[in-house]
Amino acid sequence: MSAIDNYQDEEEDDIVCVNEEIETGHPRVTILHPPNERIVPPLNFCPVERYLYRSGQPSNVNFPFLLNLKLKTIIWLANEEPQDALLEFCDDHNIQLQFAAINPDGGEDDNPWDGLTEHSIRNALHTIVNSESYPLLVCCGMGRHRTGTVIGCLRRLMGWNLASVSEEYRRFTGSRGGRILVELLIEAFDITSVEIDREKAPNWLLTALS
Repeated sequence: MSAIDNYQDEEEDDIVCVNEEIETGHPRVTILHPPNERIVPPLNFCPVERYLYRSGQPSNVNFPFLLNLKLKTIIWLANEEPQDALLEFCDDHNIQLQFAAINPDGGEDDNPWDGLTEHSIRNALHTIVNSESYPLLVCCGMGRHRTGTVIGCLRRLMGWNLASVSEEYRRFTGSRGGRILVELLIEAFDITSVEIDREKAPNWLLTALS
């Protein structure tokens, strides 16, 4: 075997494929060489469904990891703005940053836990059920309660039972456990208020609804 053949074999061994199944509009991602930088996911990062992710607020050390996801949208669930570094990252890489929980004036839609309201949850879900926003990351400060609320309401929309929804929510809440008010909000959320355009909905959602 020639030296060229040996080189080609070694090069093929270095190839790592991510997201090997190809979905319309989302080509397979192929990494030809090991990354030069450390790849560190954000706190409480986890895939939710295909091209849908959840986490705590990303910081500078997480940005190389996020670049591999080729994000199109980040939903930020908080009353305060994210760190300047995240704002700059989104601006530099043409990522739409959606504020889904800002309610500075309070009012009849306000509630006492974390600033999340039914209105803000519904806005986040309207983005999540539209595949044109994908790949998509849902995040809050720690990736626990606010993110867990939105994902919990999504799971109800998908037809999950409340026991399974609560189990997934508590998996990310750490040693302090879940908040009963969050679980009550998830249970009480009116899933019929979320309009779904089946022509734009992700395939996994259509499967869950069928």
